[in-house]
Amino acid sequence: PGRPEPTPINDVKQRTSEEDQRNLQVQCTPDQLTDEVTLTQQQSSTNDKALVEQLAGMIEETRRDAVDLANALSTQIKKGEVEIETRGRDITVRIKEKGSFASGSATLRVGFEEVLHDVRDVLSEKSGNILVQGHTDNIAISTSRFRSNWELSTARAVSVAHELLTDSVLNPQRLTVSGYGDTRSLVANNSKDNRALNRRVEIVISQGLDTDLRTELNNLKEGNPRLYENLDVKLTPKFDIRPDEIF
Repeated sequence: PGRPEPTPINDVKQRTSEEDQRNLQVQCTPDQLTDEVTLTQQQSSTNDKALVEQLAGMIEETRRDAVDLANALSTQIKKGEVEIETRGRDITVRIKEKGSFASGSATLRVGFEEVLHDVRDVLSEKSGNILVQGHTDNIAISTSRFRSNWELSTARAVSVAHELLTDSVLNPQRLTVSGYGDTRSLVANNSKDNRALNRRVEIVISQGLDTDLRTELNNLKEGNPRLYENLDVKLTPKFDIRPDEIF
């Protein structure tokens, strides 16, 4: 019998398979893969660095806005009636009970309205949502006016918000009012002085991040969690505005 010869179909399949294999070997050489990985890492590193610099600039801008507020409230800060601090993109104007409200009352002391008008005028030139938050100590209250610390803290926040909204300087859509009672204490309620620190109204200016930047941060958190954690620690410390920083 004659020797079997490969059919044309089988011969085409074999040549095609060999050709594809050679192409695959050319396209996936180790050197090229290494170069592509290195390039991707360099691009990622550059993007991460740009993101860090952008965030640092935004946080510094927030700190400058806080100093502007401190300058407007320099007298109250020196008297110990107001404190200002920043954390990341948030500014907190902390209004102590001293100088602002009588004990157990949600009516602003005479003259303190002007202080809030100064705050209002500065905030009209700054970006961000405004959260007005009332807080109390843990001594229960039950009067004809207020059944609980929840009502007292909320009523005080409302009084502050009303003054911020006078003369239609601020857009009311920027404001959110809330009362927390004694659930968010600054310090332990274990002394008279500490309880006084906890009785306060805070005006929090939350300047936040835009949607695109928040998406980039989420991507960084997934792709480089260690850098994200370092970024969070380095760029979101709390800064207290000291009296010697006020002009």
